[in-house]
Amino acid sequence: MQNLNEITISKAIIKTFMEKLEEHLETDVAIVGGGPSGLVAAYYLARKGFKVSLFERKLSIGGGMWAGAMFFNQIVVQEMGKSILDEFGVSYREFEPGYYVTDAVEAVTTIASKAVKAGAVVFNGVTAEDVVLKKVDGNYRVCGLVINWSTVDMNHLMVDPLVITAKYVIDATGHDATVVSTLQRKAGIRLNTETGCVVGEKPLWASVGEEDTVKNSREVFPGIYVSGMAANATCGSHRMGPVFGGMLMSGKKVAEEIAEKLMKEV
Repeated sequence: MQNLNEITISKAIIKTFMEKLEEHLETDVAIVGGGPSGLVAAYYLARKGFKVSLFERKLSIGGGMWAGAMFFNQIVVQEMGKSILDEFGVSYREFEPGYYVTDAVEAVTTIASKAVKAGAVVFNGVTAEDVVLKKVDGNYRVCGLVINWSTVDMNHLMVDPLVITAKYVIDATGHDATVVSTLQRKAGIRLNTETGCVVGEKPLWASVGEEDTVKNSREVFPGIYVSGMAANATCGSHRMGPVFGGMLMSGKKVAEEIAEKLMKEV
């Protein structure tokens, strides 16, 4: 049996993680939230060759998709999201016409694996506690994130954060839309919403919520996009419960819009 050196193991972890973190202090797109919309967005952007950094506050990724509904780890995807399952190679069966059921664990692990293999880098256990806001050409713009360990945030420890610069930020944090909410609260800026603020989500209405998830996934202030449930929370639409077609298509939509802008900037 090989005589393992504990110091070598520790050095390998520390050195390679620090290399990864240092490489992503400057990134093309910083995504906050590793749920379905964030992972899908990461995949499509990384596949096009952009540097993508995804920050997830929990150790596990997958967001609301991971546990299905009430820990019944099956999820439903309607017709709108079936093409995403096909593209990612997630198996499913048709329950009734237009309703496709898949295993939540397979869906999350497959989508996450595809995103990472495409080149996206995931930093789990990391919280985005603030944004970087600067004047660019005379106008305010989101230019990055302020990050810290989630354990620091959870325990309210007075530990200074680090800064990530990014050409674009995606808030995929779900119901709380934490990144955009922090931006609006601290900077007092006007968002591209009906009220100019984070409107807040409405009660469950699956069909409207699903359609609006895609429609509301957009740039709500220069440099920052919202996707998934964060899009509906920001723009004031309904939650949709355990159906995920809109979440998947939301990630694809913001990725395509950001990719188009990044290619024009080259």
